[in-house]
Amino acid sequence: MRDDGTLDDQFAPEGTTGQSDDTPSSDRTGASRDPRPGRLLGRRFSRTRPADPANLAAATPARGRTRARVALATGVVCCLGAASFVQFGGGLTDTVNRVVGVAEQADLAERAAAEPASRGLERAEVVVPPTAAPSAGATPTPAASPSKKPAAKKPVKPKAKPKPKPKPKPRPKPVLVDAAPVAGLDRTQMANAKHIVRAAKKMGVPRRAMVIAVATAMQESTLLNYASGVLPESQNYAYEAIGWDHDSVGLFQQRPSSGWGTVEQLMDPEYATQAFLAVLLEIPGWQDLPLTIAAQTVQVSAFPDAYAQWEWAADEVVRAIYPTAV
Repeated sequence: MRDDGTLDDQFAPEGTTGQSDDTPSSDRTGASRDPRPGRLLGRRFSRTRPADPANLAAATPARGRTRARVALATGVVCCLGAASFVQFGGGLTDTVNRVVGVAEQADLAERAAAEPASRGLERAEVVVPPTAAPSAGATPTPAASPSKKPAAKKPVKPKAKPKPKPKPKPRPKPVLVDAAPVAGLDRTQMANAKHIVRAAKKMGVPRRAMVIAVATAMQESTLLNYASGVLPESQNYAYEAIGWDHDSVGLFQQRPSSGWGTVEQLMDPEYATQAFLAVLLEIPGWQDLPLTIAAQTVQVSAFPDAYAQWEWAADEVVRAIYPTAV
């Protein structure tokens, strides 16, 4: 403070006392270091006491009033700094962040010591109270039962009409095929083989009997209808070759003298086949016999083992003429 009662500005740059406030603030707030110890360039440490606000009112000149305002602002800043120090240096604040005085701090400390900690290490056991039982005179309120909705009726499906059973398809009648010659036969031989298969079919015999009959005819007459030179009567009927083996005639070389039939009957391929098969079917277990034994049992030939060689050819002929035979 000078003699005229005007306070010196502690934070004003050195050498600015007596200047107006029109000087830019940058000229008063220099932060350069002064080589002299204890000084900042444009700022010096003041050893004066804080200004008394009563002295600020006595400064009537304009320059003095300006300086008083600066001093007042400086004092407020100092007070705020002290409050900040108290706040952040260990002081207490209330819910609106105002500084709590020393007396209030002591009062808060006493209350905190008297009240138990909210997060103490020891905690009483938590006991859940049982549900209160209804009194004796109270009528229990029945629980509201859910309203039952009438069950929706399922749509009645119309009964499916039974599908009509398909009529069994009529089996095709077994037909003999006019097959081309097979197994090295010519047309005449193939035609005679067809006569044998047709006659066996009429009798209803199995396929195995047809194969045995065709194989026997292949061995006896090479599937040609023979007449006999010894029996001129045999030449009165259709024939394809003449033989000289006694009175043996026809596809199976059957003899009228042995009781096989008349010459006319034995020259007919169909009758001759039926006569052969009639004797074959009388042999017990003929189906399981080897072909050559079955044929020899019927024919009683001088060459009993000769029939087996024609089995494969006879099977091929029957398959070509009657594919569905079983």
